[in-house]
Amino acid sequence: MNALPDSSRSAPRRGLPGRLAAVLVAASIRRPRLVLALALLVALLGCWTVATRFALNTDVVELFPQDLPWRQTEVAMDRAFPQRADLIAVVVDGATPDVAERAAAALAAALEARPGLFRAVERPGAEPFFHRNALLFLEEPEVARATERIIAAQPLLGTLAGDPSLRGVARTLELVAEGLKRGEGDPAVLRPALGALSASAEAAAAGRLAPLDWAALFTGRAPDPVAFRQFVLVKPVPDYGALAPVAAATDAVRAEAARLGLSPENGVRVRLTGDLVMSDEEFSTVFGSAIVENLLSLVAVAFLLWLGLRSGRLIFPILGTLVLGLPITAAFGLLVVGPFNPLSIAFAVLFIGFGVDFGIQYAVSLREYRYELADRPLPEALVGAAHGAGEAIALAAMALSCGFLAFLPTDYRGVSELGLIAAAGMAVAVVLSLTALPAWLMLTRPRPEKEPVGYAFLAPVDRFLARHAGVAALVVLLLGLGCAATLHWLRFDTNPLDLRDPHTEAVSTFRELMRDPDTTPNTIEALAADLPAAEALARRLAALPEVSGTVTLASFVPERQEAKLALIEDARDLLGPTLEPPETRPAPGDAEAAAALGKAAAALRGTTGALATEAGRLAAALAQVAGSPAEARARLATALLPGLASTLDTLRLALAARPVTLDDLPDTLRRDWIAPDGRARVEVRPRDLSDDSDTMARFAAAVQAVAPAATGPAISIQASSRTIQHAFLQAGVIASVLTVLLLVVALGSVRLALLALAPLSLAGLLTMAACVFIGQPLNLANIIALPLLFAQGVAFKIYYVVQWQHGERSLLASPLTRAVLYSALTNGTAFGSLAVSAHPGTASMGLLLMLSLLFALASVMLTLPALLPLFARDATRS
Repeated sequence: MNALPDSSRSAPRRGLPGRLAAVLVAASIRRPRLVLALALLVALLGCWTVATRFALNTDVVELFPQDLPWRQTEVAMDRAFPQRADLIAVVVDGATPDVAERAAAALAAALEARPGLFRAVERPGAEPFFHRNALLFLEEPEVARATERIIAAQPLLGTLAGDPSLRGVARTLELVAEGLKRGEGDPAVLRPALGALSASAEAAAAGRLAPLDWAALFTGRAPDPVAFRQFVLVKPVPDYGALAPVAAATDAVRAEAARLGLSPENGVRVRLTGDLVMSDEEFSTVFGSAIVENLLSLVAVAFLLWLGLRSGRLIFPILGTLVLGLPITAAFGLLVVGPFNPLSIAFAVLFIGFGVDFGIQYAVSLREYRYELADRPLPEALVGAAHGAGEAIALAAMALSCGFLAFLPTDYRGVSELGLIAAAGMAVAVVLSLTALPAWLMLTRPRPEKEPVGYAFLAPVDRFLARHAGVAALVVLLLGLGCAATLHWLRFDTNPLDLRDPHTEAVSTFRELMRDPDTTPNTIEALAADLPAAEALARRLAALPEVSGTVTLASFVPERQEAKLALIEDARDLLGPTLEPPETRPAPGDAEAAAALGKAAAALRGTTGALATEAGRLAAALAQVAGSPAEARARLATALLPGLASTLDTLRLALAARPVTLDDLPDTLRRDWIAPDGRARVEVRPRDLSDDSDTMARFAAAVQAVAPAATGPAISIQASSRTIQHAFLQAGVIASVLTVLLLVVALGSVRLALLALAPLSLAGLLTMAACVFIGQPLNLANIIALPLLFAQGVAFKIYYVVQWQHGERSLLASPLTRAVLYSALTNGTAFGSLAVSAHPGTASMGLLLMLSLLFALASVMLTLPALLPLFARDATRS
């Protein structure tokens, strides 16, 4: 091996970072195999640490400190009503209200039998109290119409109550046919009933299931759309160490629904939603697609490295250095910070993006040195490359670290932990780039360069910008002012739903529920000292124009009970014996049921008058079922009889209604509205059901003006968004100050330090102006592109400023431009692959990263060659 050179003679004089880099490289290449073995050993220890200690905390609540005022309000509400926190909403839609009711009941019972997965299972509104007082919650005219229809159906009810079977249904239809022949019966009442029965019978004959809504037939009242939907609220046992903390619980719900036959074929649709489920879907979508995206970006990065370096002897050591650094950085994060959170785990992307930048800078410097001094041995070239690029690499790494560490004092724990791990990753990347990389290159021994490394054709552009520096500076200033003028229209979207895939089950169901005033989850809650105080607060809130209504425990005491109870009592006196027969007939066999259906069909065929068509249709359907195999009659029984039984039970309960007071409300209901310490909850519903950020902000502000301690999604979204925005603003100020101080100390010039940041400001303004023109708002995901823009942009500027300080005047034509260009392309490829993600938040982040990188590259290459001659002509280090 050739003797190592004296670095002080083999390279031009550089600053202290450059000299230290040369010393580090010189020491590393003396025993390259030992250095690589040590680096490999540390990386293996990092792998062992990751394998044995890896933990992931996907609880997004933990991204914020618990002492923030809005978090304390949330915690206070959760402590007062713990049963209402961290729930999965299972939405059960049925073909009829009773189908939904029975399906929800069966599913709830099945889930209650699995306490290892579910702490609690509840069905809101399923208590007998609500069935017994169903008529009391209607308006008085509706109660009158319903009881009149029930009384009119007394003959039919008596037959069905005494024989709730296909035989009883058939006998009831015979009575209807006899009445029609005598000209009895209201066509307006009977026509929909005959049509509904025909649909059920035709479906059964065709092998399908079409449940019948008996309640609508008996009461003549179209069911409330909400009645077709039931909820099962389950409190899972989440595993926040898993990528999908409630996956086991959601899988169990779906498995039980499938086992119970709760499917569209049987008239039931089961969906899951809620923050926990949406978060699971989001993380699964993001991390699932990230594997493919990272593999594709790695291949693209390798290809771009080939274009930039044109040597496998250079490319593989650079990629190998990245592979060594990743487990080391990950181990640091686990040992120093603890479990990764959904944001801090992104350190890997940052390490690859910025770590490869250091390797490219060093490799291009080596190529330049080996072209200019082709006769020098490789060890001398490696040390010379460290002289040439070491100072810029060290300063860029320190500036990047300043940008990342600036997040540490903020209130957004998600990025503060990311900042600490990413800053450590920069240190790891620099050390490996100046130790393991040159040691590796000593073994791969890249060939000397035969052609210039820079872009000589750009020299005229350098000269043009230098000659017209004043005009270029004016253009930059005007462009910056123009971009700043567009910021008035820059929108910040605070709605986290807009960051999620709208086609997933949880998100689409959540948005559907939001559009219904009775099911919208975008409510606000407030605590009052007791129930009277809660009622007073509810009245004040209800008067707000942004509020559609309020609910307290007192809302469950029906109004105007006396008049309604009188109507119900009249119906009970007339129908009591009818609905409570002394005995019911035993279920018939299949042959008897077929004969009864055939007889009913024959009776209906002879019908004339206004309903002859409807009766004939039903007769044909019944005859077909009667003549079909037994399976058709079993399907018809499934469509008719369970609903008939539950409807008769509901009618019996509804007609047993009694006066309701607060003391009569069930304990399960009281627990949801009165805390153990006596405080009462007030629920506030929005008038505007859209999920527009501005709309939710107005709703939240209006409620908080009356109830400052209120909480809910609309308030939490606004408060968390302000916390995040403040964190980025605070970090931006800290990073800018630290970076300027670092550059002033390192470069010895305030002008050079400020010039290094000037193009960065232009890049940021161009990025935000582009967002305005393409209609891309800033959001809680893509805002992270701004500190990454700062980090990458500062690195680009430092490289050029250091070159200028050391006498380089043709910046664009220098080899540095090749290094910066391919560094930007590799980073753009790594980050830009996110833009094609199916996850809207990730896609918007990828788009903004690509834009910011493009503008950062353009601003440094087109502004510094003009600004440096104009403002730093004498800034040269000897």
